[in-house]
Order: sequence, then C-alpha cells, then structure tokens
Amino acid sequence: MNSSTIVQKLWNYCNVLRDDGMSYGDYVEQLTYLLFLKMADERARAPYNQKSPIPAGYDWPSLFKRDGDELFDHYRHTLEKLGAAKGLLGLIFGKAQNKFQDPAKLRRLIVDLIDKENWSAMGADVKGDAYEGLLEKNAQDTKSGAGQYFTPRPLIQAIVEAVAPQPGERVSDPACGTGGFLLAAHDYVVANNPNLTKDQKRRLKEDAFKGVELVQGVARLCAMNLMLHGIGGLEGEPIEVNDSLKADPGEHFEVVLTNPPFGKKSSFTVVGENGEASKEKETYERDDFWATTSNKQLNFVQHIKTLLKVNGRAAVVVPDNVLFEGGAGETIRRKLLADCDVHTLLRLPTGLFYAQGVKANVLFFDKKPASETPWTKKLWIYDLRTNKHFTLKTNFLKRADLDEFVACYNPKNRHERKATWSDKDAPHPSPLPASGAREVGLQGRWRAYDYEELIARDKASLDIFWLKDESLADSDNLPPPDVIAQEIVEDLEAALEQFREIAADLGERNAKEGGK
Repeated sequence: MNSSTIVQKLWNYCNVLRDDGMSYGDYVEQLTYLLFLKMADERARAPYNQKSPIPAGYDWPSLFKRDGDELFDHYRHTLEKLGAAKGLLGLIFGKAQNKFQDPAKLRRLIVDLIDKENWSAMGADVKGDAYEGLLEKNAQDTKSGAGQYFTPRPLIQAIVEAVAPQPGERVSDPACGTGGFLLAAHDYVVANNPNLTKDQKRRLKEDAFKGVELVQGVARLCAMNLMLHGIGGLEGEPIEVNDSLKADPGEHFEVVLTNPPFGKKSSFTVVGENGEASKEKETYERDDFWATTSNKQLNFVQHIKTLLKVNGRAAVVVPDNVLFEGGAGETIRRKLLADCDVHTLLRLPTGLFYAQGVKANVLFFDKKPASETPWTKKLWIYDLRTNKHFTLKTNFLKRADLDEFVACYNPKNRHERKATWSDKDAPHPSPLPASGAREVGLQGRWRAYDYEELIARDKASLDIFWLKDESLADSDNLPPPDVIAQEIVEDLEAALEQFREIAADLGERNAKEGGK
C-alpha cells in the first residue's frame, strides 16, 4: 500500500470522528499514541526481538483484546501510565488524553485500520510520507493554528539543498515544529551519499540531529514523525521540549536550519495583588546576545549564532521586520554582518504559509572566528516575491519554482556566483547559472550588494527590492482576482497583527501609569 492510499484511508476515518467533535489535531494525536504502541509491539517480535519500552499490561495486545467500556477505561489508564514515564514514553504520551467519545470508534481504529498494517516492515518513505501527509492536512485546518508549526516542504527541500549538510555533520533546529527540516536534512545526506559506512549510518540515525520544541503536543508529533522516518527509535528521539531561547545549551552544531514561530513579541501574563492580569514583555538577558529585545525572531537569530560552531552554516526563515526594525534590530543586523558572513537572502512571496499575513524571507549566514574586519563582503539577494503570486490551494509553491534560486545560490561553490540582474546598459551575465536564468537584465531576480552599501542604508536595513511591480504599471498584468483577494487579506492580517501589538503596548503603558 502506498502512502497516499494510507493517508486517504486514515483521513476518511477522521471525517467519521469529526461527527463526534474530534478536531484534526486531536485525531493525529490519537493516531500517534496508537501507532507507537503498535510499532513497539511489532519490534518486540521476530525478526526484531527488541526489548519493548512499554510496561506489561499497557501494550498493544492489552488494547486489542478489549472492547466497549472496558477498552475505554484501559485506554485512558494506558495513556496516564505511559504519560508519567520518563524519556521517549514521556515525550510521546506526556499529558495525553483520550479524545474519543465512542468506544466502538476507538475499537474500529485499532482493529480495522492500525492492526491490519505491519508498520515496522513498511518502508520508512511510505509510512513516513503517510504521517507527513496527515500533518499537512492538519496544518490546512486554519482554525487549529497547527499551520504555524508546518513549513512548506518544497521550500524546506530547496533550503536544505542550498546548505547541503554532509555526513558527520550535526544538524539542529531550535524551533523544530513537526520536524520538516530535520527530515529533509536526513533525506539529503542519504540521497547524496549512497556509500555511507555502517558507522556513518548509525550516527545518522542516532546522533546527527537535535530538535527543540516549546509545545509538548507539537514535540510529540515531531518525535513520531522522525521515528516513522527511521531517525532515532524506541530507545529515544533527538527531541527536547524546552524554550530554546532561555539559555545557551552549551552544544554546538555544524548546521542550523529553522523556521521560528511567527508572532513578534514574547510575553507572559502576571496577576497582581489586586487580581488584575497584565502582560509583561519577555526579554532574554543573555551574555551571548548582542542586544536585549522582546522580538522573538531577533532573539532566534542571536540564538542561532550561538548554536553554530565556527564556520557552521545557518538558514533561518524570518519575517520582514527582522530586516528593517530599528533599535535592537539595527544593532543585531550590524553585528551579524560584521561577525558572520551573511551571504544570501531569499525574499519569499506571500501565499506560502498556513499562518495568515506572513511576509517572510530566508537568511543564510556562516559563523566566523573573531576578526578586526567585517566578514560579510557581499549579500546576494534573490527576489521571489515581486510579480510572483502563490496560493495554498490553486497555485501552491512547487519545488521547481525554486530551481533558479538553488542554481543561482550555487551550493557546490557559492563563491562563484553570477548576477542575473543588470541595468540596461550592462551586458547580461555570462555564463548564466547552470539551469539558465529565466529572467535577466532589468528583470533579473538575483543580484549582490556590497557590505559598504548595506551598512550605509538607514538602520542597516536589508529590506531591499529593485524589480518593478508590473501590476502597478499595467493593469493587463494583474494577477487573477482570487490571488488579489488573498494578498489583500494577508496584508490586512499583517497590519492587524501590528496594530494588536501597538494596542497591547499602549495598554501595558497605561496600566503601569495608572498603578503609580
């Protein structure tokens, strides 16, 4: 059975459970618990004969042989027992709850859908892709908010191809969501190194990856996703539930790939003596940070710099405000340009993310040793936003849409790059990138800016565009009405988010002044 058939089969059953009030996210969680129990049982049998981490009496056979209310009670007790455990069991089952309303429907999922498959014998690509398919469907359910933990897979693949992780390198994602970057890095190393030694394969499975995720329920999905893809195993998964930003973990990596959650300010609620709740901005006082700020994405940029080994490589998805915000933002950009080699910026179009109102970019940089002169010499920018229109349903991003960017990036030797942009008097680049640029001259999407140009800009802003928006000049070039409508919605969402932050800031200030 292929992955799309399994996804369809499992997803069709979700629609049955929706009638009982179970959300998409709840369904994927319940599937995760049951799949883990089934696979632990399979691996305890021949030919694997592995020691099961599941205590006797709380395993798959104990569920399978029960029915009705007895099954319901035992399932609840099983989740409680395993959720209290340490290590991988605690990661998968922590705070787990039975979300089924009808024992017959739980029984059907166990007997007819999960028990009928031998998940351990199934190829990692099939069962892994099936689970990824469910996670993507869950992300599409905008009401659940799960989309903020899901980065479009074609974008992840292009980023990983550009950064090109190698055997023996350790890869970290400090905001790992459901594990997309870690999986893509694993697949890239396997696909591009067909002759890995036994020791290299073991390290790739057990020691090459580290993910940190703040939300327990998302870390659970990530751990299961990695396990189904053959990373880690019943002995443990390389996922930690923690706040990445609170401290330097003391562990360093050759590669960091991440898409931190969107939402600009970090805050927590404080209840005063009078019982009134107020929001306090959360800042991180860290000696390894260049500036103190409540802007989460700016903090993640600083944290990534700390995580990298010297000459380590990073790619991070950041919203536009990281490129232009003043104050701490300017301080961080200037330090980043001086202390690291900030060599590439990919400007992303709207319509890629399930979180609404997001205008994002991918920033690529290498950490460098201390130096008296700035490490950044040129910042190469690829503009995939101007005159590009994507939607999540009708015109979604495909990997082929990023072919030109990856070719221009030139992963084999990024120090040999050719601009595709030129002013009208300049000759076209020669030779063109390996794949051939589709747009050159004034329409070229790829050009470089020298360090001196960047730091001379107001606030050292990296919010740079040069292409003319065709829809402003010629109404014949307007995108389809549904795309225009979606872009208006996203612009309004982004503006609303900024107004919410301003209103929250003003509210906090008034509350403090009123309390004096």
